[in-house]
Amino acid sequence: MRLELQRQGYDGDSVPPAGKEVIVQRNGNMNFDVTDIVHPSIAAAGELAARIVGLDIAGVDFVADDIALPLDRQQAAVVEVNAGPSLLMHLKPAFGAAQPVGEAIVDSLFPDGESGRIPIVGVAGTDGMTLVAQIAAWIIHLSGRHVGLACGDGLYFERRHVEKRDCATWQAGHRVLLNRAVDAAVFENGCRMILAEGLAYDRCQVGVVTGIDTAAGLEDYDIRELEQVYNVVRTQVDVVLPEGTAVLNGGDPMVAQMASLCDGDVIFFGVDPAIPTLADHCSQGGRAVFVRDGHVVLATGGSEVALTQLAAVPIAGPQEDARVEHILAAVGAAWALRIGEDLIRTGIETFQPDVAEPPPRQESSKVATTAWH
Repeated sequence: MRLELQRQGYDGDSVPPAGKEVIVQRNGNMNFDVTDIVHPSIAAAGELAARIVGLDIAGVDFVADDIALPLDRQQAAVVEVNAGPSLLMHLKPAFGAAQPVGEAIVDSLFPDGESGRIPIVGVAGTDGMTLVAQIAAWIIHLSGRHVGLACGDGLYFERRHVEKRDCATWQAGHRVLLNRAVDAAVFENGCRMILAEGLAYDRCQVGVVTGIDTAAGLEDYDIRELEQVYNVVRTQVDVVLPEGTAVLNGGDPMVAQMASLCDGDVIFFGVDPAIPTLADHCSQGGRAVFVRDGHVVLATGGSEVALTQLAAVPIAGPQEDARVEHILAAVGAAWALRIGEDLIRTGIETFQPDVAEPPPRQESSKVATTAWH
């Protein structure tokens, strides 16, 4: 400050002429706390500046005549947005009260009751994975979330088909998780991908296993028996969170065995409610999805809710058991995410593939399947 006065021909004892402006300091880092008097319009402009830049936490520098006045009543502007703002000036200001900015940042990033995770649905097995993933993503989309989907038919963000190739890969899944707009994700995880790359995520809210019926295409990994395929597919169940749910094909004995591996809850699905696995599970108060009297049914213990008529689901076709199982698996995934019955019903009744479904996808030769929209 003395040097600045000296440059202008003054010192600390000088008395400037009337009306003369004298610069005392060329920067504003004097750390006066003005939190309590900042006008709401200026605070809103600072928040907008941070959002435009794309930052959750930012230091916004304003130049203003009076920080307490509305923005439109003065000349004011944002002059800088810092991605790594200093906290010390707020914790120990030269003048005014200290502000608990560190605590506010932590509370913003990790609200009470939140884990910091987005809902993730992983779909594994040897058949129908793409269709299950697409239906599940569509239902989640209807619930109001911004969904990312990486599956054998491509990469989707919301309703945009970003890439039209096999995206049931670690790289595509990683792209979904890096997208800031995504607040729910669905991944198809084939056996080859699990063996060659691993899953794109560490844990998931819902893990779906559609079935285990072939070891074809895995010979180069020295996997030739269904028991070996079981050890690969079980990965999807192993990563289900304790508060999550495994959605398992109760009509496939090998898949049903995976229930004991799950850290969380289990929902079984199957076309026939008389399947022993489903019947036993419900008798113990568990949840299951099946078809009874032509209706898709959600069962919890002895309580049953008829979701919709299977005939009202266009993709069910002539009630082929395999296709119906895939629909039930997607319903189970949505139910596990606590999506309401009305939205699940709407989802399966309105989901329409863009093209006719091709032959079942083989692990050794990846082919495109239907698109969710």
